[in-house]
Amino acid sequence: MSRYLKLLALFWSTALAAEMEYRINFLLATLSSVGNLAGSLFGLFLFYSKGYAFAGWSWEAALLVLGIFTLLQGFSATFLAPNLNRIVRQVQEGTLDFILLKPIRSQFWLSTHTLSPWGIPDLIFGTVLIGYAGQRIGLQIDDYFISVIPLFFGLVILYSLWFMLGATSIWFVKIYNVTEVLRGLLEAGRYPMSAYPAAYRFFFTFAVPVAFLTTVPAEAMLGRSEMTWIIGAGILAVVLFFASTRFWQFALRFYTSASS
Repeated sequence: MSRYLKLLALFWSTALAAEMEYRINFLLATLSSVGNLAGSLFGLFLFYSKGYAFAGWSWEAALLVLGIFTLLQGFSATFLAPNLNRIVRQVQEGTLDFILLKPIRSQFWLSTHTLSPWGIPDLIFGTVLIGYAGQRIGLQIDDYFISVIPLFFGLVILYSLWFMLGATSIWFVKIYNVTEVLRGLLEAGRYPMSAYPAAYRFFFTFAVPVAFLTTVPAEAMLGRSEMTWIIGAGILAVVLFFASTRFWQFALRFYTSASS
């Protein structure tokens, strides 16, 4: 474990040093995050400005969901996209050969080798939005800590889905459109699940588990989430994580390397 932690520190320090050569990107990323957040707030405002409210969700409670969604966007931009989107290029260029020869688990290397600081604005804005909404509702520090568990499960679910899609590049090579479809489906998480018709709620809960990413953590923060949902999120996270590991090992059986 200590060896992997040292590798992680080395990976990220090197990645940050390389990314900071282009510091103007941080300003552009911040402006992009502000624009995305403003658009999301405006869309939510259009619902609530006329007196309409999602069933069981006040304006402040809906802001919690949006804050968690923004936090997940920051996590994806910082840790997932810089690593997992590169699997496609590594398969195309044959550099995956060198990764498989390294004396560490290839999934660990592919998932953690780099990070992008340009997702930090979303992490900050999401945290601020959650804090603001929580203050308006009257949440206590314990309420925030309770939501950490389902939020962690949501991060594992998101990572596992993304990694399994990345692994399919061994067969299909160019899967950029597939990852964009996943991004589009996950956009549904910016609103509470009660905002959607019953059929869509079923789909975003059991087919594409968007509900476990934002709505379940928000309900836990509000103190009204049933333990069944949290346990279900934990089971789903464990199952998908091990499924992603097994799927990667299965996919490698069909990898023929760049020289064959």
